[in-house]
Amino acid sequence: MAAEVQTTIVTMEFDAADPSSLLAVLAKYVVLARGHEGCRNIDLCASAATPGRMVVISKWASPAAQQAHFDSPDMVEMATACTGLLTRPPRIDLLEGISAHDLA
Repeated sequence: MAAEVQTTIVTMEFDAADPSSLLAVLAKYVVLARGHEGCRNIDLCASAATPGRMVVISKWASPAAQQAHFDSPDMVEMATACTGLLTRPPRIDLLEGISAHDLA
């Protein structure tokens, strides 16, 4: 019997007080996170509907990989670097992949 895939997806929504500084912090974070074990994909997006809003969408091979990433020094560094750059705390949502899959 094949092992069940437990894809975990995380969205993190940031509203910028300083968009250019926040962009630099999040771009660095995304590049570093791509190298973390279990990271299947991570993207940095800008909201077309809300100026200054940036969203990070990441897909993880398992809930354990996602949790290990959230406990990582790279995640802590990103969170610390966001101090003073946001208009409110980020909104974070943890999603279970129902039909999420990789095309490649």
